[in-house]
Amino acid sequence: MSVAVELPAWTAQAPLQLMHLPWAQAAGIELAVLRLDLLDPLISGNKWFKLLDHLRAAQAQGAAGVISLGGAHSNHLHALAAAGQRFNFATVGLLRGHAQLTPTVTDLQAMGMQLHWLGYAGYRERHAADFWTPWLQRYSGFYPMPEGGGGLPGALGCGQITRLLREQVADLGWDDYHGVWLACGTGTTLAGLLLAEAGAHALYGVTAVPMDYGVASQIEQILHAAGQPPTDYQLFDGSRGGFAKVDAELLAFMAECETHSGVPLEPLYTGKALLQLREQVQAGYFAQGTRLVFIHTGGLQGRRGLAL
Repeated sequence: MSVAVELPAWTAQAPLQLMHLPWAQAAGIELAVLRLDLLDPLISGNKWFKLLDHLRAAQAQGAAGVISLGGAHSNHLHALAAAGQRFNFATVGLLRGHAQLTPTVTDLQAMGMQLHWLGYAGYRERHAADFWTPWLQRYSGFYPMPEGGGGLPGALGCGQITRLLREQVADLGWDDYHGVWLACGTGTTLAGLLLAEAGAHALYGVTAVPMDYGVASQIEQILHAAGQPPTDYQLFDGSRGGFAKVDAELLAFMAECETHSGVPLEPLYTGKALLQLREQVQAGYFAQGTRLVFIHTGGLQGRRGLAL
């Protein structure tokens, strides 16, 4: 497996910019957004960073390809398939549920990813000790990548987001920032930022799934694997009742934010995270003068299947 894994020119493609939203301004909160959605047209958002160290490990092992998991709208599988097409390595996707044709699935097929549908019960077995055995027998020599590009390798790649952020803070006229706010799926990106920040700034994660789905435990497992003791951070439930739950209030909020800021959002991660931020700002959680950076984690390709 010959994979040339290099980061793109960062600051030209992932700018840090002020986000002018009336509810933040009314509370005296200075808000900026790190536009990881602009990092790459296909390997977008935090997915580039989560793939980076996994692909380097696959390359070092001489893997025949990469096999991973996700759903019919998976940003992770979309980015992995795009990377496979770009860097010329084979990819296999194990999908939740039963065969369906979504814009994402159409792209996966067009980019050469081999797909297998596991059903819902089969997908729930992904954490079982012997889950990978038959798949790695079928796809001998493939590198198994955790769901969402998770685990310590994914987190270490995401730690580079902190460097990207710090390189641009002065461009806003800020001497520093007080905290970072972002959406969480598996918690890998937040764990990577915790490792990179090492307590320098507050970190706030908004879960796209209910709190009892184990995001906090996954973050702690990554920190333990890195040899770092638990670090202070805050998690908020932004799921609005469950993963991919979308309602009229959320959609109206997204439309309003996009009108004021010009920053596109999607309803599963970034829209919910920003809505939860508004709720906390209006509840007085942050003091006037607080400077926050919202990490836009990408995922805009998933909008296509939601008729937005």
